[in-house]
Amino acid sequence: MTEFLDPFATFALWFDEAKVSEVNDANAMTVATSTADGRPSARIALLKEWDAQGFVFYTNLESRKSNEIRQNPHVALLFHWKSLLRQIRIEGEASQVTDQQADEYFAGRPRPSRLGAWASAQSRPLADRATFEANLAEVEARFPEETTPRPPFWSGWRVIPAQFEFWQDQAFRLHDRITFTRNGAGWDRGRLYP
Repeated sequence: MTEFLDPFATFALWFDEAKVSEVNDANAMTVATSTADGRPSARIALLKEWDAQGFVFYTNLESRKSNEIRQNPHVALLFHWKSLLRQIRIEGEASQVTDQQADEYFAGRPRPSRLGAWASAQSRPLADRATFEANLAEVEARFPEETTPRPPFWSGWRVIPAQFEFWQDQAFRLHDRITFTRNGAGWDRGRLYP
């Protein structure tokens, strides 16, 4: 049984266990955003960095999720690890990472991923796959060397948590649900009915 003393320590423990048990992408999470008038949308993104300051994912700054975050910075993240019968919900506010942090992460990406960031007008209509492939070829010709700079329209978002919920499956749907809610510099721990 997990000892729920601190939300970040518990996240670290569960995340490490998920990296061993999940077949693909233990760092996959649902990112839920909404427009200024409350229309929600959700998609899967990959957690790339995390620490006590928050949870970071990277994307095109002109994408739907980025536009929605600028309109309404309240974001929810959901990790679901089916192999462990666990999920973690995190709610908080998103803010853009520094240019230096984005540059460092971008430089470590595989070259095809860096080129793809330049070639993709993420979330906008695309006439056909050939158009995207032509964009990719043009970008590859523009940046023939291994070093590809980060596009000015590409960066990361850090979700600074205000609330966590750790959910563990139990027999007969008698699940265990532990919450942590930010209280100043600390956290209030609670439990929810299944």
